[in-house]
Amino acid sequence: MLRGRETGRAVVAELVARARAGRSGVLVVRGEAGIGKTALLDQAVREAEGVRVLRAAGVEAEAGLPFAALQMLLRPGLARLDALPAPQAAALRGALGLAERSGDRFLVGLAVLTLLSELAAERPLVCVVDDAHWLDADSADALLFTARRIGAESVALLFAARDGFDAPGLPELALDGLDRKTALDLLAERAPELAGPVRERVVAEAAGNPLALLELPDGLSTDQRTGRAELPDGLPLPVTRRLLDAFGARIDRLPEQARLALTVAAAEGTGDLGTVLQAAHIVGATAADLEEAERAGLVRITGVTVAFGHPLIRAAAYQGAPLTMRMAAHRALAETVRGDRHILHKAAATVTPDETVAAELERAAANARAAAVSLYEQAARLSPGQPAQAWRLTRAAQSAITVGRTEEATELAERAGALTDDPVLRAGLAMVTATAGFERGAPHGTADLLTGNAAAVTGDDPGLALTLLVIAAGNAWEAHEPAALRRAAALAETLRPVAPPVSAAIGGLSAAADGDYARGLPPLRDLVDRTRATPDDSLIVRLFALSATWLLGDDAALAELAAADIARSREHGLAGALPTVLQKLAQAQVMSGRHRDAEATVAEALDLAHATGQRNRIVRVSTVAARIAAVEGDEEHRPAQPAEAGLLDLGLGRYEEALRLLEEAAREHTATALFALPDLVEAAVRMEQAGRAVEPAERFAHWAQASGQRWAAAVAERCRALLEPAEKHYLGALDLHDDGARPFERARTELAYGEWLRRERRRSDARAPLRSALRAFESLRAGPWADRARTELRATGDTVAAPAVQGPEHLLTPQELQIVRLAAAGIGNREIAARLFLSHRTVEYHLYKAYPKLGVTSRTELAALGLSG
Repeated sequence: MLRGRETGRAVVAELVARARAGRSGVLVVRGEAGIGKTALLDQAVREAEGVRVLRAAGVEAEAGLPFAALQMLLRPGLARLDALPAPQAAALRGALGLAERSGDRFLVGLAVLTLLSELAAERPLVCVVDDAHWLDADSADALLFTARRIGAESVALLFAARDGFDAPGLPELALDGLDRKTALDLLAERAPELAGPVRERVVAEAAGNPLALLELPDGLSTDQRTGRAELPDGLPLPVTRRLLDAFGARIDRLPEQARLALTVAAAEGTGDLGTVLQAAHIVGATAADLEEAERAGLVRITGVTVAFGHPLIRAAAYQGAPLTMRMAAHRALAETVRGDRHILHKAAATVTPDETVAAELERAAANARAAAVSLYEQAARLSPGQPAQAWRLTRAAQSAITVGRTEEATELAERAGALTDDPVLRAGLAMVTATAGFERGAPHGTADLLTGNAAAVTGDDPGLALTLLVIAAGNAWEAHEPAALRRAAALAETLRPVAPPVSAAIGGLSAAADGDYARGLPPLRDLVDRTRATPDDSLIVRLFALSATWLLGDDAALAELAAADIARSREHGLAGALPTVLQKLAQAQVMSGRHRDAEATVAEALDLAHATGQRNRIVRVSTVAARIAAVEGDEEHRPAQPAEAGLLDLGLGRYEEALRLLEEAAREHTATALFALPDLVEAAVRMEQAGRAVEPAERFAHWAQASGQRWAAAVAERCRALLEPAEKHYLGALDLHDDGARPFERARTELAYGEWLRRERRRSDARAPLRSALRAFESLRAGPWADRARTELRATGDTVAAPAVQGPEHLLTPQELQIVRLAAAGIGNREIAARLFLSHRTVEYHLYKAYPKLGVTSRTELAALGLSG
């Protein structure tokens, strides 16, 4: 019976009950060693009826072994692999060592989600992952990816972990120490012979830790337990240290050969009895020696496994063994096992540089994902010379940045940089450092770092140099460093023969940053047109083209290119690339007036950015949501960005604050700042400070003319109308709005024209543009702007109808809308699941919830609603 854990038992039991009822859930049970995490989960498993249980545990010795824990968890369910879509099945087989490794690491996570969903369809599933702080990084990535996506699969996913297992966003249950009364009751039951003062001392030393309460008395002699001998004095130690010492004392009482067998078992890590006995035989120990440890209560031998009574016993056995004994154990294990485990044990047995072992570690790292970081780092440790050390540390740094571990990547890059002057290696390290800075939201100075390193490799590797310059240009633009951008462009010009459109586009971006749009935008347009015709093989170049499309204000091309890269990323399971291209699609959707679609796209982008550790991308994706809040007048989610906050205040009639914020935004040279210039013009005019609007209006007009976008020319003409009121300017603007792009801007032009007509006492003429503006604002949910249009209509003497009723799709959540649109387009549930990195049962659940909201009962009726666009 568990004492003092009633609340925890109830929480875990509720999670299991939800799984039995067809819903999924996840919980991280967190606490120090010995606090009772495993006991709590064991109790839940024992009490769970009618469920299937899968178990795994992190093993400290296997933390560098790719997908070791995942293999342990999924082994009983591998017969269902054939039920997975082929790309997912191939990725998971590769991850588990059943085939050649292939696929993005997040495709493995999706495969795990799908497999658990398939298994749960047969019987509700409870997955227990103990010692999650020791999970290998690849297993942790896949399981956390799954944990954030389970919803309607009848799966309960339970983690038990100490600090060191980072699971942001997942629900947690923190286990604290037992209270004094419960601790005394437990001791009275389990160690009734303890004298009163001794019991009090044990309770004080254990600090509520259940394992300490049970184990500390075993470290005392009989006389000490009964109070006939003094207890040891000394400074109090942390509970974990005291437990290690207590376990160490028990281990020290074993015969030498039993200690050797126990060390082999501790070094082996997985609990495979056959492997342990084979390796023990090599070092001269036997099964009888291992039985000595079992009789001492340190391990349990059952069937074909050997299990330590607690992970701290294993830690005490391994850490307390002499170095020579540990090395002998690992050498014996290296002779016994094969594959990646062989090289890990071989490395653990090697303490001096050894190129053969280092090369084996490097080969293992090349086939790993998150675990590649530690494998490359171990390879560097065993490399006999600085060039090899630098190369392997560089690969470790690159692997770390790929999996979102930016702080670790920076530290590894610094270590590698101190060992090498090789320009190609240093160029790779510069990319790591710059990417880490960008992800931390600190891109300043990274452009010059990249440009400097690009200059050093223009002769040896001009393609690499140009790649660095593309990144440098983007970072300089984002950091508002026009001088750094000019330096990158100057060097790119010398590389024009390598890729003329790319080099020219870097120069174009530099010219645009200096305000020379007539010279800057044409090469950017050329790159976009070429990318639309024949996409570049380089993702970096394609992302550069997407950014150029945004700066050109070409929403249709932006949506087209983003959709193509999204499809490419989904097809190959490249979840890491998706947040960026989803952000671009969401930007195009917002500007096209498709706010609900944009919300669904933003939700997916944020989810994946969190899952892939892209902190800076989270901030950037959030700016799209900020634009929606600004247009809709959502003060509850007031944007932090000056351009969006200024637009919000403009809509709400707070012109002075709007002008201040928009002038702050205008000091930047970004596409967002450019698009906010007309807002600044309107705010200044309404504040009767037209002089502050002249330069922004001229700057926007220059950009609009160079961009070639009709909506931009229309808005430029509207700005002119506000500064030089004349009907020809309003009519000219409305004529240019004829292509339907940016409906919010067209509605604002109609509102401004209607307001001018009413002031000119042409009330009848004002009604048509005001009614059109009102319809558009209502469609866009732009509440403050719709209120202004209604007020103007009433002032003309018109009867204003009630707000338009929104379509049924507005009842859906963003994810429901996303799924419904795909289903309405005729896409099957399993393909929808693969595209959105969900399980097909979650897709079915969302459709089940959406159908009644939409008033339909079938896909045929769903398609008839016209929601697939």
